[in-house]
Amino acid sequence: MRIFVKIAFSLFFVFSIPENTLAQAKKLSANDQILQDSLYNSNKKKVINFSMKDFDKLFFEYFNKKSDADNILTKTEFYNYTTQIAAFSDRLVKLYPNQKEVAEKNKENWLSENYEDYLEYKASQKK
Repeated sequence: MRIFVKIAFSLFFVFSIPENTLAQAKKLSANDQILQDSLYNSNKKKVINFSMKDFDKLFFEYFNKKSDADNILTKTEFYNYTTQIAAFSDRLVKLYPNQKEVAEKNKENWLSENYEDYLEYKASQKK
């Protein structure tokens, strides 16, 4: 069981790293930052209580919508997903304190996700 938890934790971080992590993270516009902060604060308490099953559902829902060439998330929807995924890292820190640095880096990566980059990605899907 202990090995399963370590594998699941590792896979979470490998597969949840946003695409722009390899590139230099762009700063969010002031309006985007305000929206993101608001969504993060309003979702944090809910997400802290997520089970892994709840998180998996959210995570795969986001990636399915993101990869659907016919669907474009609104700015609010986009940041709602990314902030919830980022906030789940806070839960993981509580469950696995020895993985705090990895969880904080993952949270930072998700909070650096940018709606304009997402729109560029969606435009590239149409080509």
